[in-house]
Amino acid sequence: MNLNEKIQQHTPMMQQYLKLKAENPDILLFYRMGDFYELFYDDAKKAAELLDISLTKRGQSAGQPIPMAGVPYHAVEGYLAKLVQLGESVAICEQVGDPATAKGPVERKVVRIVTPGTVSDEALLPEKQDNLIATIYQEKTQFGLAILDMTSGRFQITELQDVASLQAELQRIQPVELLYAEDFADKHLIEQFKGLRRRPIWEFELGTAVQLLNRQFGTKDLRGFGVEKAILGLCAAGCLLQYAKETQRTALPHIQSISLLQNSDTVQLDAATRRNLELTQNLAGGSENTLAAILDKCVTPMGSRLLKRWIHQPIRNIDKLQRRQQHIQMLLQQNLVEELQPFLRQVGDMERILARVALRSARPRDLTRLRTALEQIPFIQKQLENTPHFTQFSQQIADFSVQLTLLQKAIIDNPPLLIRDGGVIAEGYNAELDEWRSLSAGATRYLEELEQRERANTGIDTLKIGFNAVHGYYIQISQGQAHKAPMHYVRRQTLKNAERYIIPELKTYEDKVLKAKGASLALEKQLYDEIFEQLLPHLAELQLASLVLAELDVLTNLAERAETLNYVQPQFSSQIGLQITQGRHPVVEQVLKEPFIANPLELHQDRHLLIITGPNMGGKSTYMRQTALITLMAYMGSFVPAESAVIGPVDRIFTRIGASDDLASGRSTFMVEMTEMANILHQATSHSLVLIDEIGRGTSTYDGLSLAWACAEQLAQKIRCLTLFATHYFELTVLPEQIKGIHNVHLNALEHKDSIAFMHSVQEGAASKSYGLAVAALAGVPQEVIKSAKQKLQQLEKLSQQNHVDLPAKNVLTQAQGELALMAEDEKQSAVLSMLEKLDPNELSPKQALDYLYQLKKIWREE
Repeated sequence: MNLNEKIQQHTPMMQQYLKLKAENPDILLFYRMGDFYELFYDDAKKAAELLDISLTKRGQSAGQPIPMAGVPYHAVEGYLAKLVQLGESVAICEQVGDPATAKGPVERKVVRIVTPGTVSDEALLPEKQDNLIATIYQEKTQFGLAILDMTSGRFQITELQDVASLQAELQRIQPVELLYAEDFADKHLIEQFKGLRRRPIWEFELGTAVQLLNRQFGTKDLRGFGVEKAILGLCAAGCLLQYAKETQRTALPHIQSISLLQNSDTVQLDAATRRNLELTQNLAGGSENTLAAILDKCVTPMGSRLLKRWIHQPIRNIDKLQRRQQHIQMLLQQNLVEELQPFLRQVGDMERILARVALRSARPRDLTRLRTALEQIPFIQKQLENTPHFTQFSQQIADFSVQLTLLQKAIIDNPPLLIRDGGVIAEGYNAELDEWRSLSAGATRYLEELEQRERANTGIDTLKIGFNAVHGYYIQISQGQAHKAPMHYVRRQTLKNAERYIIPELKTYEDKVLKAKGASLALEKQLYDEIFEQLLPHLAELQLASLVLAELDVLTNLAERAETLNYVQPQFSSQIGLQITQGRHPVVEQVLKEPFIANPLELHQDRHLLIITGPNMGGKSTYMRQTALITLMAYMGSFVPAESAVIGPVDRIFTRIGASDDLASGRSTFMVEMTEMANILHQATSHSLVLIDEIGRGTSTYDGLSLAWACAEQLAQKIRCLTLFATHYFELTVLPEQIKGIHNVHLNALEHKDSIAFMHSVQEGAASKSYGLAVAALAGVPQEVIKSAKQKLQQLEKLSQQNHVDLPAKNVLTQAQGELALMAEDEKQSAVLSMLEKLDPNELSPKQALDYLYQLKKIWREE
């Protein structure tokens, strides 16, 4: 039995439902029935579980009970928000036919599809975060990525040369919905994302994509956007635009251009670095104690979103960065922060309101908020008119006095939530609407007069006139006086204690009033749609104004942060290096109850790798992270937490800080660590800033030391990048004597008896000891364990003497023979000792001799 034959077995209404459901098989269908959106069959079961609503059964169709669940139409937004957050999509099916003329079920159709990435409704969106949808297209080892923000119309593409770059970009944008081709080979790369959508291969065809994009932008070709050579990106963009049109079921006039993101324009951050630096999300997955949490005091939601984009995409254009600095400096000098922020606060989320205007889904209160935003513009421009460097801001904002006047005249001050409720268009805006309303409004006075006249004519003192939605207008008389009703009173309804009647005069007036109400609502809806028609030609100018106002909000916010948190303007240099005086960690200093200990940093071509030693909890990780964050903030255009800072050219920031098992991919801590380290060694350049914390600790001591040593050599000699290299391997502190450009620094601590005080102060030179046992005692390890550990430490130090790397090679070999002789007697001992004796001390450096020692010890133990 085919699908049509199966559908024919059902009732007419369920036939209609099943046909619509067949067109939307993979998503939930909200089917409008009166005051509810109903779901049936598997949709009902799924929605009942996801939304925690009742699952019931409705009659029978095709001989079977129908599982059913429903939500009230007036409260649908809350349910949609929950489903969208879970990564679900919903097809909204409305009644579009007239029940009065319908033969059989009222005509219904899907008017829009709500998906996590294409929603524009205010209630369904995170206010201060971008809501992005992305599409991936793959050819061999390369990827094209298209990114769309439906709430602003921002449309971007980029091309990525490897998996690591793709992961970094996905980590940056955090799409709520991700489309991929059905032949996408590396599905494991995207499995952690919600809202995955598998799309047919033909949607990624280049010719179709270019044709679709040109039609959207009204262009003959894409040369004007500079994207014509980004073939993989365009393939992804074509699929994404097609999906957006498919879900919105309307034109998308706010998507007016497309741009190409290029790595050379920004400071690159890989996925591990974004995670380790806790830019907008902390390591626990929350937003507390992140860089964004400290910097974001923007007064508009669109400003908050733009600031987060600046944080995740620091730029390398020094001219643009210096302009941002000048704006911040000028805002502070002119004391404009307190002057501007009250007006900016009233601008609100102009960006997303305009997107809803473009989609014709803006509600009455959206238009009043847009009106309020436009009212602020002259005041903002007046504040900026005499301020140097801000001329461009005022020039980019057009004159919207006509649009403002339209909204002031057309919309009442406090309109109802929805246009269908009426009462949105202001009195005096349209003469015909005023006439219909006055007719409707005059009903109250007319009915009062009629009621008084009928009481007088009939002598019935209980007579009164009322109205309900089912029976319309009626004359009600109590049962005790019903016998007095005149002959021309026609009984309409009998109640327990009263009778209700209708008379020709009242019926005529009822028809007139109901016609007036219907006409009034219809005309009001028409006038409301015409407001969109008058706003849409100016959409591009309005969008530009919202972008300018968002940027002004971010700059004003950064000025406030600089003043409140004591930040300084960093200087940019063409020379490779970082020179930071009394730098501070922007987040840690706000969390600490005691004063933060500021520290200096000096990196340049002759001092490009610092070996950092010192105790656990001594501040090594904080010192490294603050260096990266200060650098990143400078490349945002922000002021930075320091007394002064000179920042040289930086193309990438890498971090290898902490690690844990990646159980989902079956990778150990050490494997995660080595993968991240490999990425750094392959990708870093002489202009990169690299932070390495405790490399090699995921394996045996000698393997770890060897790897740490080799990595430090590679970074210092071959790559020559700016590197902070924290370690507990004290053997590495001899590297400055062997390799030019490496220097030692340490974070000091004071130890007294069984207690330790961390000074958090960076000093030149290597640390004198590890303080590991003191830290263990501080953590609450039992004293008997600490005592036993001290005894074992003395034995091991006597046995190993690993800190004598600076001895001549001959002494090291002699030491090695002595140490092996101390070990348990074994038949292999003489063979190992003879191997040592064959080594020529004159041909070995101390490091090589020590390497042999480590290798022989390892062989000894393993064999």
